[in-house]
Amino acid sequence: MAGRAPDLAVVGAGVVGAAAAYFATRAGLRVTVLDRGPVAGGTSGRGEGNLLVSDKEAGPELDLALLSRRIWRERLGAFAGLWEFDAKGGLVVAASAEGAARLAELTRRQRAAGVEAVDLTAAELPTFEPYLAPGLPAGAYYPQDAQVQPMLATAHLLRLAREAGAEVRTGAEVTGFLRDGDRVTGVRTTGGDLPAGQVLNAAGPWAGSVARLAGVRLPVLPRRGFVLVTEPLPPTVRHKVYAAEYVGDVASSDAGLQSSPVVEATESGTVLIGSTRERVGFDATLSLPALRLLARKAIALFPALTGVRAMRAYCGFRPYCPDHLPVVGPDPRAPGLWHACGHEGAGIGLAAGTGWLLGQALTGAAPDLDLAPFAPERFERSETP
Repeated sequence: MAGRAPDLAVVGAGVVGAAAAYFATRAGLRVTVLDRGPVAGGTSGRGEGNLLVSDKEAGPELDLALLSRRIWRERLGAFAGLWEFDAKGGLVVAASAEGAARLAELTRRQRAAGVEAVDLTAAELPTFEPYLAPGLPAGAYYPQDAQVQPMLATAHLLRLAREAGAEVRTGAEVTGFLRDGDRVTGVRTTGGDLPAGQVLNAAGPWAGSVARLAGVRLPVLPRRGFVLVTEPLPPTVRHKVYAAEYVGDVASSDAGLQSSPVVEATESGTVLIGSTRERVGFDATLSLPALRLLARKAIALFPALTGVRAMRAYCGFRPYCPDHLPVVGPDPRAPGLWHACGHEGAGIGLAAGTGWLLGQALTGAAPDLDLAPFAPERFERSETP
């Protein structure tokens, strides 16, 4: 690969890599993005596009989500129409008195951390969602929750980065790293070597494999999830609606199949139905038990969906970390290597904040959030006797 070496080589043309490339380029760095496949060809092209604060407990991930929401709305707000930004808000519903009590305690902690959360009684729920199943005891409304079209977000962020001077090379698989002693000085690819001042590993669920090429361990694993897409419907679902147990499923480390209903409409009228989680490696085989579970739980939440046809189903692989926190920042085990991965199912929403923080840190500025909770070497520390 000829030409002037970039300051930053980004491995991965998904939404996290795209956001990092955009903000790094805007910060004055020369950036080249590499991907073995097409733009948004992995996890970013297989998600629902959620920008959520509602599903996060108080702590570092929620702090990142709140920052990211601000970046989506302010720093990237002028481009919102490009990726169909929809500030629809979220509605979380409890199915039992016990669940309602847990939800009320969650909203209390979230409000203390800066989240807008409005507790709702059973009588107030139909005002927000007229077609919701009757008899649900309570809920919570989150006006900060939103949605984007993730493939559009990825493609346009990369286009904007290119217009600011970045380069994007698809069909270029990273096969190794260039080194000067311990220091990473670039990447080896199927298209040749690319020297670079820094390398950012934004390879989603494949980030652990990329890290191994540099000789470091990063326990990022794929966690499969399915989505059902209905035929276009008249307005039926107004918000992103999900059952309160979804929060627990997100925080769970179980490898087996889990499912909690998540239902939301798109601008085209289709309804997206999730969610499932299971660790089965990169097995993309269609699972009829998982799809039946999705349909059954969605109908229990919205009886009006009974008899509605599903047009298609698809699955994606969330980049799962065992402590449920993303990996963001420099890797002291391989100087010159940075990571932006492990966001699991929150990658679309957290991408803007992650990219913004990396744009600051890579140029020597103090990031708006402390990156220590997301440090890649934390897994080594946790295993020290």
